[in-house]
Amino acid sequence: MLTVRKSAERGHADHGWLDSFHTFSFAGYRDPGWMGFGPLRVINEDRIAPGAGFPTHSHQDMEIVTWVLAGSLEHKDSLGNGGVIRPGEVQRMRAGHGIAHSEFNASATEPVHLLQIWIEPDAYGLEPGYEQIAFAPESLQGRMRLIASNDGRDGSVTIHQDAAIHAGRLAAGERATLTLAPGRQGWLQVAGGRIKVRGLPLDAGDAVVIRFESAVDIEALEASEVISFDLP
Repeated sequence: MLTVRKSAERGHADHGWLDSFHTFSFAGYRDPGWMGFGPLRVINEDRIAPGAGFPTHSHQDMEIVTWVLAGSLEHKDSLGNGGVIRPGEVQRMRAGHGIAHSEFNASATEPVHLLQIWIEPDAYGLEPGYEQIAFAPESLQGRMRLIASNDGRDGSVTIHQDAAIHAGRLAAGERATLTLAPGRQGWLQVAGGRIKVRGLPLDAGDAVVIRFESAVDIEALEASEVISFDLP
């Protein structure tokens, strides 16, 4: 069974320096029908103005995954980690029993466009941690590449939850298949472009909930980028 979540149905907050769309209830946006999906609690699509960003703030008991679509994002945290995240790189910050960090657009001239994803961990009070991995462009093209998993397999970052995140870039006409084991459910987010799933056209920002399915085919109608979640 497929259920579409249209981009226009998401929460929206425009702060000038930050233009953010909330797939699930977040901050001042609350929709009782979309509080999350399994352990997936947040998918925020953010555009941050040049030089702007989030000053130091704290998180606790959440696996926070950042995927940059365009531009570059600078990260610093209370563990001493720091770096710049660019397209094709995934960052995982384990908030655990508490971590503070800042995120700023690393460019003074270009906006940064990203997805920030929060996944509830399967245990609380964990030791905070950080991972950042860059993937070769060819490993993302024309396929769904594993970028986060509960065991770090295939060179992915590790998340403390029985979940897997895949990312892929498809040229117009290219296809990819999502597979789900029995009892699993999926979420497919269109990060850019336009795709078709079982005859349903989906635009950038749209998503589809996948339940009681073993496989779902994706066809790109134009150059597209997609993120999928395999969830309990």
